[in-house]
Amino acid sequence: MQYRILGNTGIRVSAICFGVLTIGPLQAGLKVQDGAEVVSYALERGINFLDTAESYGTYPYIKEALAAKRFKPVITSKSYAYTWEGMKESVERARDEMGLTTVDIFMLHEQENEKTLEGHRGALEYLVKAKRQGLIRAVGMSTHSVSGVMAAADHPAIEVIHPLINQAGIGIMDGTPTTMAAAIQYARLRGKGLYAMKALGGGNLVNRAYQALHYVRSIPGLASVAIGMRSKDEVDLNIAWLKGVRDAELESRVSRTKRRLHIESWCTGCGSCAEVCRYQALSVQQGRTVVAQGRCVLCGYCAAYCPDFCIKVV
Repeated sequence: MQYRILGNTGIRVSAICFGVLTIGPLQAGLKVQDGAEVVSYALERGINFLDTAESYGTYPYIKEALAAKRFKPVITSKSYAYTWEGMKESVERARDEMGLTTVDIFMLHEQENEKTLEGHRGALEYLVKAKRQGLIRAVGMSTHSVSGVMAAADHPAIEVIHPLINQAGIGIMDGTPTTMAAAIQYARLRGKGLYAMKALGGGNLVNRAYQALHYVRSIPGLASVAIGMRSKDEVDLNIAWLKGVRDAELESRVSRTKRRLHIESWCTGCGSCAEVCRYQALSVQQGRTVVAQGRCVLCGYCAAYCPDFCIKVV
């Protein structure tokens, strides 16, 4: 496994980050024990970096995976909280539900630009204090926008940035892969630690996954790439690809698993999911939600807003 330092934080992370969203209730919905086994296997293979968030519902998986380990991996979590009190609750919940004394990196979740950062000033100020208290090691933010990366690069409190970047530009809200890569370079030169999300476009680039992964890996300044994995085969495949190794049998096994956003038949068409979808992939037609698969990036965030648990990435 290759390891790199995240910017000026001193935090050493593996070149592959395990995106824990995939195994949880918003996507594959694995049983806690089954999901924890996949995480544990990834740790055994040398992956030392886990990415989660309060909204993912995956803290129990991580706690279970860590129970049998002698070492603690680097763990990132995120919260949508925008007030001091709300972020304090988020940090305490993460520490409690994962059984951690310290969360390595805690992030503002999905910031768009300097205005949204300003709107989260209270939450950010709490994270700075939490770092001084030793509750977290570094402050960060995730973003789907070029403007977000630029704003974080210029903000003195933000140490780690988690930007969306992929070969096709799927999900980038205000630019192209070229402009996002340029923003990443600017942030790198400002000393920020960066690791990528959605290298495979939320699953939409699986037919060219090897090339898509190496496109992101070739961008200077990205210490790691967060990839959602839900099986030991997927862990093995991503590690092989990192080394430049092609395994036809392994690729064939993994490729048989296709992913799509699924809406259950009991959907009432309330529209809550469509209102929060940033990519306009959801709409209500004839009394139920339908998916424009070409627009959907398979983030699964919409599932958290469904009152009847109708939405799954399957």
